[in-house]
Amino acid sequence: MMHDYLPINRTDMSIRGWNQCDFVYVSGDAYVDHPSFGTAIISRLLEAHGYKVGIIAQPDWKDSKSITILGKPRLGFLVSAGNMDSMVNHYSVSKKRRKEDAYTPGGVMGKRPDYATIVYCNLIRSVYKDVPVIIGGIEASLRRLAHYDYWSDRLKRSVLLDSQADLISYGMGERSIVEIADALNSGIDIKDITFIDGTVYKTKSLESVYDYKMLPSFPDLVENKEEYAKSYYIQYCNTDPFTGKRLVEPYKDNLYVVQNPPSKPLDQFQMDEVYGLPYMRNYHPSYEEEGGIPAIREIKFSLISNRGCFGACSFCALTFHQGRIIQARSHESLLEEAKLLTEEPDFKGYIHDVGGPTADFRFPACEKQLTKGACPNRQCLFPKPCENLRADHSDYIALLRKLRALPKVKKVFIRSGIRFDYVLADPSRKFLKELCEYHVSGQLKVAPEHVADKVLSRMGKPQNSVYRQFVKEYKEMNARIGKEQYLVPYLMSSHPGSSMKEAVELAEYLRDLGYMPEQVQDFYPTPSTISTCMYYTGYDPRTMEKVYVPVNPHEKAMQRALIQYRNPKNYELVAEALKAAGRTDLIGFDKKCLIRPRGGSPYQPSRKQETAVQKKKPKKTIRNVHKKSVKK
Repeated sequence: MMHDYLPINRTDMSIRGWNQCDFVYVSGDAYVDHPSFGTAIISRLLEAHGYKVGIIAQPDWKDSKSITILGKPRLGFLVSAGNMDSMVNHYSVSKKRRKEDAYTPGGVMGKRPDYATIVYCNLIRSVYKDVPVIIGGIEASLRRLAHYDYWSDRLKRSVLLDSQADLISYGMGERSIVEIADALNSGIDIKDITFIDGTVYKTKSLESVYDYKMLPSFPDLVENKEEYAKSYYIQYCNTDPFTGKRLVEPYKDNLYVVQNPPSKPLDQFQMDEVYGLPYMRNYHPSYEEEGGIPAIREIKFSLISNRGCFGACSFCALTFHQGRIIQARSHESLLEEAKLLTEEPDFKGYIHDVGGPTADFRFPACEKQLTKGACPNRQCLFPKPCENLRADHSDYIALLRKLRALPKVKKVFIRSGIRFDYVLADPSRKFLKELCEYHVSGQLKVAPEHVADKVLSRMGKPQNSVYRQFVKEYKEMNARIGKEQYLVPYLMSSHPGSSMKEAVELAEYLRDLGYMPEQVQDFYPTPSTISTCMYYTGYDPRTMEKVYVPVNPHEKAMQRALIQYRNPKNYELVAEALKAAGRTDLIGFDKKCLIRPRGGSPYQPSRKQETAVQKKKPKKTIRNVHKKSVKK
């Protein structure tokens, strides 16, 4: 096997002695051969199973010739929008075009289309009518059934139909993609590949579909938001690979989209195998002249130790994509990769992160999950830690100690986030001590998200008292070890459940803390999350209770401004928000006031302001997924 980048043109193919690729992988990201990129993992895994894979990265979707540069593949096209949903990649929560694309050479915007999965597939179909097309990645995974699309403000049907693809490989995809490849290689027609877990297919008949749960039809979902909330929760409760049922979503003209149960999680040996494949660990050298790929800076000296998350926050898509069962790599695998990092010429002695979706989860929440899966109607940490939860950081501590002891390693940081409620659930405080002593660089970023319990309950986050307890213990631990280190909280505005009253409560908390965030995270309704379902329907799908949802752009702007009430640019919005909330007592000269009156006291608005929030058609918001990294 040649240890080099996979072919991106005919010359590369000829060097390898290939006349034809088995698979051509079309990606919305530039080609980065690193295990933080799904394109690299899937293509390298297929290579390890004997398949020839070529890469077409960011083809010109306006030119059909761009999809033919590697010729017709023997078995099929694989299509992904990239590491992010293309719409989240392109637009901020206010639907303004972003200025940089971290997954494109030089950070240049505009190298991929909106709804990239659909556009690329239709481009392929315009040239190759009969070649199998399999879609995957987070965009396809989270849009695999009917879903609310924030950018068009409407319910959309399964991406499988609009893309004209044959099959979706949803979730992480390592198991399903190899089974799909082997089935195609054995001569099975793509239309007959209906039996693989972790896939979605379309059919005109349910005669051969068994043991399934029928969802409401797409026309019914469009007509009735309450029906969509119920349908979404059925999907949510069937994301577990051990208990998940086959789901069928009917469309017009006797067309059905069938979602097979999720693939089983990888065991530790399989995880090690995936991350031990012969990655080049960098972007393709052809991008060097254009400035390289900005995204590599965040991950080049970081280690992915796990995947999955049993935290299950309402606004997070991980439950739908990676699942709630933790899968972790062995110490040996991580140490071997860490040694490779230390040999890089630009390694400065710092490992930037050791983690995953949540850094301090190293094994499933309880032993039962290994054989019976995660509980479909209960959560591991919310509203309180489950009595069966295994809260133990000893394995993570041992791993971090081994990494710190490696030659050339000066410091090991934890930047992918810890769950402070999980830290407190651990009877021992050894991890908190080691965290403060060795793995924080002046400030630790954690995500309480809000302070109002009413909002936190909708977020699936612990009560504010839990965060306050963590703050207390964090301060005490730093005092004990003689360090002056700070907590920086991630906070979110305009989440479903947050009225102006709760927004003011958050502002008062920041006032008492003496802290104003440089960045504000406004809730971003991305496909297939509980919070997005609440945003679109006005119902909490878990309870079918009605939920107050701030959807009016002006109200959302006021809630966001309250978090940064000290910014002079926000004065008018803050004043209007306080008046709307009936809290003009916070406009004055007292130390408890948020802003001072203009033109003296009593408070007089400087212009005519509307006191009632306008009732407009919902225009949803998105959580800013790009969090500032820890300053060193």
